[in-house]
Amino acid sequence: MKARINEVFDSIQGEGLYLGEKQIFVRFFNCNLSCAYCDTKLDQFTEYEPKELFEEIKLYRDKYHSISFTGGEPLLYADFLEEIIKLTSGHGHKHYLETNGTLFSELEQLIDCIDIIAMDLKFPSSTGMGKLWQMHRKFLKIASRKEVFLKAIICQATYEEDLREALAIIREISPASVLVLQPNNYENQSVLHEKLLNFRQIANQQGVTACIIPQIHKIVGLR
Repeated sequence: MKARINEVFDSIQGEGLYLGEKQIFVRFFNCNLSCAYCDTKLDQFTEYEPKELFEEIKLYRDKYHSISFTGGEPLLYADFLEEIIKLTSGHGHKHYLETNGTLFSELEQLIDCIDIIAMDLKFPSSTGMGKLWQMHRKFLKIASRKEVFLKAIICQATYEEDLREALAIIREISPASVLVLQPNNYENQSVLHEKLLNFRQIANQQGVTACIIPQIHKIVGLR
């Protein structure tokens, strides 16, 4: 059993609710989506067996909050993830999954061994793709069995109706979950500012806790 992995490194979490936490990052190669705003252009990988990856993770000896499985889309390698988590669990690591929130069957396979889920909500007007609401709905039902927060990339082109659809899903399935509104890093931030404030207000009026958190690691020059 092997997985294609772009890189393994340690750094500070630069986005979402765990902003500032020190993590070991395992970035998986490939994704099942193709979002217009994607900022992770992967062009190389190394193939690892679970034990090979575990040996590399063990080289990081500082105190870390968790291992962040990111990508690409980590759940494309569900069987591999199951095996590596068995190994890392024995060393006391917490497991943090960054995911596009569509591969719900694969999440079901792994949900018992994941500690924290950072789940994307892919707004059609932001991604330039079709609607993924039903996949997100099924995914969130499973994810809500563990600690989960949601992230949505907000662009100049993002429609308010997409936000309202997302809020309806959150209220129905996981009303206590926080929605992180993340400005598109490639667009003018001052132009997005008013839209972000408006979206946060709409979410709060709908009973969903929302906050605005940019990608801080890119602002301060971290990996």
